[in-house]
Amino acid sequence: PMCHNIFITGVEMEFNLKEEDNSVEITSKAKTTGKTGIEMESLTAVSVAALTIYDMCKAVDKNMVISEIKLLKKTGGKSGTYIREE
Repeated sequence: PMCHNIFITGVEMEFNLKEEDNSVEITSKAKTTGKTGIEMESLTAVSVAALTIYDMCKAVDKNMVISEIKLLKKTGGKSGTYIREE
């Protein structure tokens, strides 16, 4: 992706363990005072968290799957507000 410096003012990570299907739902909420979007940084945070969990659990199960990394909501920036419809 196009890489540029962004002043990140905060990142909140949430991990939801779903015992019924042995999965982890990871969400990231990133904030910036900059004029450009921060969604790539938030998606990167989720991706790295998922890879870290995979790395820590691979000795137990190598059949794990990392899936559905997606943007759920974005506000501000040139393109305005985006909310994923599910």
